[in-house]
Amino acid sequence: MREVDVAVIGAGPAGLFAAYYAGFRGLSVAVIDALPEPGGQVTAMYPEKLILDVAGFPAVKGRDLVANLVAQAAPFGPRYLLGTRAEKLSYADERPVLGLAGGEQLGCGAVVITGGLGSFSPRPLPCADSAPGAGIVYFVPEPTELADRDVLIVGGGDSAFDWALTLQPLARSVTLVHRREKFRAHASTVARVLSLPVRVVVNAEVTRLFGDGTVTGAEVTVRGGATETLPVDTVVAALGFTADLGPLAEWGLRLDRRHILVDSAMATNLSRVFAAGDITEYPGKVRLIATGFGEAATAVNNAAVAIDPSAHLFPGHSSDAG
Repeated sequence: MREVDVAVIGAGPAGLFAAYYAGFRGLSVAVIDALPEPGGQVTAMYPEKLILDVAGFPAVKGRDLVANLVAQAAPFGPRYLLGTRAEKLSYADERPVLGLAGGEQLGCGAVVITGGLGSFSPRPLPCADSAPGAGIVYFVPEPTELADRDVLIVGGGDSAFDWALTLQPLARSVTLVHRREKFRAHASTVARVLSLPVRVVVNAEVTRLFGDGTVTGAEVTVRGGATETLPVDTVVAALGFTADLGPLAEWGLRLDRRHILVDSAMATNLSRVFAAGDITEYPGKVRLIATGFGEAATAVNNAAVAIDPSAHLFPGHSSDAG
């Protein structure tokens, strides 16, 4: 069984800052997330979108914010356990033990849950079951990999239009297909896309994908029955995500619907289990990235005392460190 001082469940902004703060306090840390890359919903939903309400950044792209948070924690060597889930919680000698997907056990001094929306997964493209294999993605970790490709984006929300804005300067062609005439995306973003050489097809669905091993084309059916086959190298399915607490709901945490109730120390009702970020609930809660950063620091500092009662709650200022 691996051992670590602090296990952070969730690799979104709050979780990544918790990893930094645990390292700053001299604690070893593991970061667990079901997604294959750090960043949580920022990476999955709006990596290229400008975020305007993070202190110290007049504007910062989601991707850059995540990269900076990873770099901030890097000197302390956090262990990333990505593409896996924390499924079970038990205790051994009063210390939490996490059972991970696949059967691995992780012994912890404390747990900090920063799961954001909880465990979330992309809504599948309806015709994906008959897909030829590679070429269907639900988010784009590296947009430059789609340079000079024919890209088909499916969806009508902010993510779909953000991807259209991001990929249009890079791709050979960008087509956006939406099953309705009206879009859920912000009106100004829609207007920007419509002003670009992006083909937008409304009242239509992708009904079939072609290719042998990878996507080479897509059949688009417009309401009324007319069909068209488009050359396509990559399909970006921006159809939103479904979210729930997943296995966390079975741990015995006090919950308010999909949120974990915490006190002013960010402590849950379970021993040595803390929480921070969007997943938490308390009177006056405001769900912002900026709020999550403060909650992550509070959770880690209180976790440090839970691990070692002789430790100081206040760690000193980082500017005082050598």
